[in-house]
This record gives sequence, structure tokens and C-alpha cells, in this order.
Amino acid sequence: MEKEAIDLAKKLVELDLLRDELWESLAAIAGDKAHELLRVVQNS
Repeated sequence: MEKEAIDLAKKLVELDLLRDELWESLAAIAGDKAHELLRVVQNS
């Protein structure tokens, strides 16, 4: 169980880093509308 927990924790860290990269890309493309666009997509 400990190895599984460590593996999951590593995956979460990787996803968090990917999320940051994706957010930077979205912000570069959508500019000031990035937050609004993300909310619209989340709620659809």
C-alpha cells in the first residue's frame, strides 16, 4: 500500500506541474479572458 500511495502522490505532483504549464499556455492564448473561459468550460 505504501508504494501505491507514493506512486499516486508522484502522479498528483506531475498533474499539478502539467496544470501549471497548461494554464500558462491558456493565459498566453486567451489573455485576460483565461479565467472566464475556464469557468465557462468547467460549467458546461
